[in-house]
Amino acid sequence: MDVVTLNTFLETEFPQWSTSTGASVTDVTPEGVICRLPFNESQLRPGGTVSGPTMMGLADTAMYAAVLSRIGPVALAVTTNLNINFMRKPEPRATTATCRLLKLGKRLAIGDVAIVSEGDTDMVAHATVTYSIPLQG
Repeated sequence: MDVVTLNTFLETEFPQWSTSTGASVTDVTPEGVICRLPFNESQLRPGGTVSGPTMMGLADTAMYAAVLSRIGPVALAVTTNLNINFMRKPEPRATTATCRLLKLGKRLAIGDVAIVSEGDTDMVAHATVTYSIPLQG
């Protein structure tokens, strides 16, 4: 799936996430995908930083999009594990997630996700994510 197809799929299958947050896939790369989440005041936690749940949602979305970019529109692919390390305080601005697929098997996909505040190169969070791929056909 390409950028347009992935965004259309996410808007159709998960309007509660993509429409309400403005999250989108911005690139499909040889390694995975890049997603962008625009900043919104509702993402802030005390201390004026982007919240952990916001970054976890972005990491999960990036991994889901990366898997679908390779296997096609399989809505029932699901997260089986997400481990995230928060590395430094994200600024209150848009965040970008770069997902790299490490393994794509018949039943499981494993990837890592680097999250940065837009305009920075230092990671604010790093996640490893495993997805279960349902049997097809």
